[in-house]
Amino acid sequence: MKILALVGTNAKFSYNRILLKYMKKHFRQMADIEIYEISKLPPFSVDVPLAEQTEVWKLKQKVKAADGVIFSTPEYDHGIPAALKSAVEWLSYHTNVLSHKPTMVVGVSYGRQASARSQVQMRQILVSPDCDTNLLPGNEVLIGNASHSFSKDGRLLDPQMRDNLEDCFTHFVEYIQIFEKVNKEGLDMSVKQPTISEAYINFPTGRLTLKEVQQIFSTIPFEIDLIDSTDHFAWFSDKPNREHVRNVASLGETVQECHPPMAVPTVMKIINSFRNGEKDVVTRPLWMNGHRSLIQYYALRDINGHYLGTIEFTGSVEYILNLFENGAWGTDGNTSASKHDEPANDGAEEESVDASTGASESSDDGNAEPTSSTVATPALAPTVDAAESDATTGASDAGSVDANDEEADATTGASEN
Repeated sequence: MKILALVGTNAKFSYNRILLKYMKKHFRQMADIEIYEISKLPPFSVDVPLAEQTEVWKLKQKVKAADGVIFSTPEYDHGIPAALKSAVEWLSYHTNVLSHKPTMVVGVSYGRQASARSQVQMRQILVSPDCDTNLLPGNEVLIGNASHSFSKDGRLLDPQMRDNLEDCFTHFVEYIQIFEKVNKEGLDMSVKQPTISEAYINFPTGRLTLKEVQQIFSTIPFEIDLIDSTDHFAWFSDKPNREHVRNVASLGETVQECHPPMAVPTVMKIINSFRNGEKDVVTRPLWMNGHRSLIQYYALRDINGHYLGTIEFTGSVEYILNLFENGAWGTDGNTSASKHDEPANDGAEEESVDASTGASESSDDGNAEPTSSTVATPALAPTVDAAESDATTGASDAGSVDANDEEADATTGASEN
């Protein structure tokens, strides 16, 4: 189980940070607790430029990936710190990453009443319509007299406080598991409905059951992602061992929500070029996860040419390149020539070239000219060894502005982790 714990202050020294570090170590057998410093975030303002919100976007991805979130708050003037309120505003303004997320509130302060009043305020905020979290009810972790409650090495000294913390955290883990069970049962129900396996689609070229459609997407040697015509992340193929790991929590998000902020302007430029008919295809070769891959972006259109969305195909091309490098196509360009070029020896054999090779029966050369729909993007080619730039975002292969970030792609910006 993965839990994200927010230090509710930007102070360099905080007993709330010490509490979360203690919980991370003390409950390591029950959950993987990641501690996040809200001091990384810019102060909330609707006027903060998108280019300066990269850290905000990273926090949203962490919240989405977490099974639950813990807010640890001190008490300043009978309320939560301004920095914590700012962080929550980033997580609730034009986003729903906190919606229905299991949450827990803990707190430490110097006074005898601990952080009771700030925790009441924090709870009111977390159940407000804009946050709409699944807040753990009833369980209160109130640690007062902070300077005497912890040892120098960060251990919680008071046995009653320690027992209460253990009870409350155990209840939180069980609380998370309840929602996970409900979600899993809902998914199982949708899969087990007989109409899923019995229903089929009639195409102009044949008929497929829904089960066959699903398994085709899981079997083909590349993965697919779709941004719909309203610029929302709408669908991804359920393929094992994806280059770009997807999460259903990202479905329904806008391009702005699911992309690193620095990438959004370029992504929208590409999507708009598809929407207004300037381009139909963008092709991008790059290194991913230690091997050579090819990403191709297509404008998805109906038979009348109306824009339906942007679809991305991603796959490793190592197998194909290895075949070529090992001479699978021969040593010159004549191996794919048509059967009209030269007769076979003694007429005993004749090269047969059909539609599966990509060469026509009367072509002189197996190398076809590129079509007008193929768009080269040399201006967006990578210039940094450590982080290959993506053609549609201009961002690094890590999906952000520096090479050390987690890997993400241009279509959704969703982190692989």
